[in-house]
Amino acid sequence: MRDLGKMMKQVQKLQQDVARLQEELKAERVEATAGGGVVRAVANGHGELQEVTIDPSVVDPSDIGLLQDLVVAAVSEAQRLAKQKAEERMRSLTGGLPLPPGLL
Repeated sequence: MRDLGKMMKQVQKLQQDVARLQEELKAERVEATAGGGVVRAVANGHGELQEVTIDPSVVDPSDIGLLQDLVVAAVSEAQRLAKQKAEERMRSLTGGLPLPPGLL
């Protein structure tokens, strides 16, 4: 019975640590660029887009498709980096133990 109580305390601590990590990730910023830096996307640690910056030199009304592709590439990379960072932080928090889906 003591082991169950100890395990419950460990689970509660892990829940608190995960909640703290979630808040930290919300405040973190991950940046990615495309087109040699002419398009920059910034996301938070959850992968939510926070900012997009476009260098005016890349804005060509006759080639909007290129600009759209660069924006998608930068945003996708920022989201990928945010997910990778969150997974790494969670692994370090849990010692590599898997967590239930959707916890992050």
